[in-house]
Amino acid sequence: MLEVLHRDPHLIAIHKPAGLLVHRSELDRHETRFAVQLLRDQIGQPVWPVHRLDRGTSGVLLFALDTPTLAACAAQFEAGSVGKEYVAVVRGWPDDGGLIDHPLARIRDDAETRPVAGSEVPQAALTHYRSLARCELPLAIDRYPTSRYALLSLTPVTGRRHQLRRHLKHIAHPIVGDATYGKGVHNRAIAELSGERRLMLACTQLRLQHPHEHRELAIECPPADDFERVCAAMGLARRGTDTRQE
Repeated sequence: MLEVLHRDPHLIAIHKPAGLLVHRSELDRHETRFAVQLLRDQIGQPVWPVHRLDRGTSGVLLFALDTPTLAACAAQFEAGSVGKEYVAVVRGWPDDGGLIDHPLARIRDDAETRPVAGSEVPQAALTHYRSLARCELPLAIDRYPTSRYALLSLTPVTGRRHQLRRHLKHIAHPIVGDATYGKGVHNRAIAELSGERRLMLACTQLRLQHPHEHRELAIECPPADDFERVCAAMGLARRGTDTRQE
């Protein structure tokens, strides 16, 4: 059963587990379980996702319970007025904090059969990040005797597809467990160490104006248990503890 984080007459939010598709995709035709279907069956009424999370990403996922609410929420996402917070485990030690300002070309949606006009032109993309913890593990990879990793807080300003994953690759600190933008040898090493295989990216907060109640709605959830198990195995402590070794 999906964990419900918030529910009112117009909106419902769940904690989406890693590995679950939001909806049916042409790229994953063999899959039979989707968040839309599972939630619809769980509450006994139609639901419409108002944003997306990648299959491997866990965390806050918001649905509308009627189409006028869907349109109102979609307008906020389009205007860039929705606040989103994520945590991620990345390879290496980024700076204590910073802004990634790197335009991204549009990635074709699963349902699109032909390129969209102008899609090859990079669009502005901004992501703030802050280091929460660091660790150095005795994992000899490539020419290095040890491997460094960090836990980051991420705040995307824009909402380009795969933005966080692509931005972190751009600054040479890809997310652990990312099969597309990361590095397989590190992904395998952390999976063997922790016993968990997942993308180490989680949406922990979503903030928007409730379209009917005219108040800010803030929905939060901690990272999933499998995310926390990986952090524990790596020695990454989130609550203000820096595990950096000198």
